[in-house]
Amino acid sequence: MSTNLQQFQEFHWMMDLLQTIDVGLIVLDRNLDIKVWNSFMENHSGMQPREVRDKNLFELFPDINKPWFKNKIESVFLLKNRAFSSWEQRPYLMRFKNFRPITGSSEFMYQNITINPLLSSSGEVTQLSIVVYDVTDIAVKKLQLDSVNQELEHLSRSDRLTQLFNRGYWEELLNSEYTRFQRYQKPVSLVMFDIDHFKKVNDTYGHQAGDEALRNTSMIIQQSMRTTDIAGRFGGEEFAVILPETDKESAMIFCERIRSSIEKSTITYENFTFQFTASMGICELSSEIKTANQWLEYADQALFKSKNNGRNQVTIYDN
Repeated sequence: MSTNLQQFQEFHWMMDLLQTIDVGLIVLDRNLDIKVWNSFMENHSGMQPREVRDKNLFELFPDINKPWFKNKIESVFLLKNRAFSSWEQRPYLMRFKNFRPITGSSEFMYQNITINPLLSSSGEVTQLSIVVYDVTDIAVKKLQLDSVNQELEHLSRSDRLTQLFNRGYWEELLNSEYTRFQRYQKPVSLVMFDIDHFKKVNDTYGHQAGDEALRNTSMIIQQSMRTTDIAGRFGGEEFAVILPETDKESAMIFCERIRSSIEKSTITYENFTFQFTASMGICELSSEIKTANQWLEYADQALFKSKNNGRNQVTIYDN
């Protein structure tokens, strides 16, 4: 076999390989005009090589993030090193529809890309290649797994009945807020409260009616609190809320709003309709309080005082 024939066959095999591999291949010159556009790119873009050859990539795909992409390719031209981008950094270079049956829920193809410098005979980078990998299956499975893990984490931290934080996780956050106060000395208040005569509600209307009262209380708390506030079900009919950036006077306003809303609310369960009230205690954290548990005890003492003084009221701890 002659040398010319052998070279021609090798060139033919190489071109056939470039067209049949299951990855996208683009070659761009220094002006980002397209020089090579393989079958993968044709199939997913709907544009044939003759339509895109010598056309500017940004003109054909204006949705490409121009500053980000130019920064990537300039480093390849300058440093003569390849560059990478994963779907987790940026979901795709060009938005292609997803045709994979297994991950049909995804609207678009997730992509990893590799940008390679192509050296001329003088050693200069005059062109670069972009290899586009379809990683939709991997990405969707990873996102689904992350979603499941987030849901499991939420379940491990939440009280199933009220959807507030459970006691264990809430106490972790209490300790964190106490530590934060030690460092920054910014006002923070703790509220403890529970439903008055809750045993009577259960005994009169049944435990499921009591559950409705707890859910209703949780809903009122969530409607009243800010995104920075930290609410939890402390146990039974007792609730606790940490109010960052809040002094005791502002905490009193917050508590009165909740107390009044609970007092005015009506619970309907099966054939029963009933109302209930709540007692509350507040303790603003100060440098004299030496532990998070002491802070909790003082708020509980204020709650106990509210109950002793007739219930359905708010008391601020005062040593």
